[in-house]
Amino acid sequence: MNNLPLFPVSVVGSMPRTREVSRALRNKQKGRVSEAEFNQIADEAVIESINLQEENGVNIVSDGEQRRDNFYSFITDCIDGIRLMTLAEMLDYVEDKAAFEQLLNALDVPAFALKNPVVDGKLNRTKPLVLRDYLFLKNHTTNPIKVTLPGPYLLTRSMWVKKLSYEYYPDKESLGDAVVSILRQELDELKTAGCKFVQFDEPVLTEVAFTGPHETHTFMCAALSEKSSPEEELNFAVELMNRVVEGIDKDMKTALHVCRGNWSQQEDVLLRGSYDLLIPYFSQMNVNQFVLEYATERAGSLKVLGDLPANKEIGLGVVDPRTTEVESVDFVLSKVRTLLNQIDPDKIYLNPDCGFGTFADRPVNTTEIAVHKLRVIHEAAKILRSEF
Repeated sequence: MNNLPLFPVSVVGSMPRTREVSRALRNKQKGRVSEAEFNQIADEAVIESINLQEENGVNIVSDGEQRRDNFYSFITDCIDGIRLMTLAEMLDYVEDKAAFEQLLNALDVPAFALKNPVVDGKLNRTKPLVLRDYLFLKNHTTNPIKVTLPGPYLLTRSMWVKKLSYEYYPDKESLGDAVVSILRQELDELKTAGCKFVQFDEPVLTEVAFTGPHETHTFMCAALSEKSSPEEELNFAVELMNRVVEGIDKDMKTALHVCRGNWSQQEDVLLRGSYDLLIPYFSQMNVNQFVLEYATERAGSLKVLGDLPANKEIGLGVVDPRTTEVESVDFVLSKVRTLLNQIDPDKIYLNPDCGFGTFADRPVNTTEIAVHKLRVIHEAAKILRSEF
């Protein structure tokens, strides 16, 4: 990670999946293909994704999350005590069915299309979550690598459904302890394997900050287990994250990704609000970088980032992965130059707002559009490097 140019270009995690790998994912979940057969297909998709990123100027590559159904449900394959359920199936178990139905209506997504991991037993990590993915990636690229993991607050909150989870974890704190232990074990194994950059995804933090416990939610996991005030929930998120990364920063760069939802191309169903409500909590988190969306006007002003501690980096979202319109190089340059009024150039990384293929059955864009958007970021980065 020491030989990166100024304004390094990265992705947030997911890239569009081919029909073949999406079909293989579904067949694996239904038991129609073995894990070995699935990995044979997924390996090829990952190599394709790496090549696509490298050919279009991405300095820090991911595996495109090609093996994942979505950015956090994949853990079901690695941890006993979790059941993968569609939102339609979950309706039978949530306490407030009317509120959950309202959530489903707001999502602009068929209830059978998205899946959520739910705790229905004691958690037992049976194999690493992403270590194999990292090692495969390491064998197929010489570029720096970013590994993505679901954040501890997201998992704790989204997986707890009282009717299924209470017997094993009577409250969010007890489940949080188990989640922290699993993620910390993962980090330690990644560090031993030589991994230098891990990003945790916590998109639901915006939901907590903007809506509170009793309002209409737009994240599928947001309405499940939140019972406290936004302040208490956000403090809990800070505590969980700091426990996971405690003492790790000397060996590994850690990042936190926070957006406003990434399942629809309809802007009016996605969250709106500035990051200013989250800045005090970000400032307490012992991570190195915040990966934030700013290509959409729903994200508010960049000026609030000047209130972060001076040693924090920003992974600046400069293209919207949901839109078919490709941003101009000048649009990206304008975003970065505005941020340069608040943040030093060596603290700025460039990336899309979020992933291009967050959900396997619900991609937000095509490979062709993703390539064009990555090229724009690369061209803007070249111009910025010539200026600095």
